[in-house]
Amino acid sequence: MHSREFLRRYEQMPQVKKAELIEGVVYMGSPVSIRHAKPDGVIQTWLGAYASRHPETEALPNATVILDPENTVQPDALLRRLPEHGGLTRVNEKGYLVGPPELIVEVAASSASIDLRDKRRAYCRNGVGEYLVWLVAEARLEWFCLEEEEYRPQLPDAQGMLHSSGFPGLCLPVAPLLACDTAKVLDALTRHEPQNE
Repeated sequence: MHSREFLRRYEQMPQVKKAELIEGVVYMGSPVSIRHAKPDGVIQTWLGAYASRHPETEALPNATVILDPENTVQPDALLRRLPEHGGLTRVNEKGYLVGPPELIVEVAASSASIDLRDKRRAYCRNGVGEYLVWLVAEARLEWFCLEEEEYRPQLPDAQGMLHSSGFPGLCLPVAPLLACDTAKVLDALTRHEPQNE
């Protein structure tokens, strides 16, 4: 299926809350359990806090993103650099994002195989600079950075912290995040804020 046809059908079904076109296949979101909602809330707060201090960026939850003719996705969260600051996305006439956001986050409570296989391939091919997957059932994070057209996994530093390669000061303490300790996640973000910002 093509993205145009997917969006035409999706717009005719307002009762559907989440559907995605991934590598030409339509996927419907399952009901959202607390196992997904709680981690999702922590991620939204983390990215929102960062964007509130960096007006050149925008954090968006569940925004529809048109990547290519076979991939129209609705990631759990994304952080984009605004176009006037060199960002790669733009908003089309219907209010959808077009192009690759600089950072996409997926909370994988029931969708790990899709997130780590098909979405990862589509995000990489379309130039999404960083891709973070929170594997809830495994209590594990995978943060990939695009290097030479391939995703390479990031490893935590000696303090157990992951750092964005594209957004200065955007860091994530792994253990507090996996524990859904929002206060510690935000504290780490504040402490790692670049001094010249």
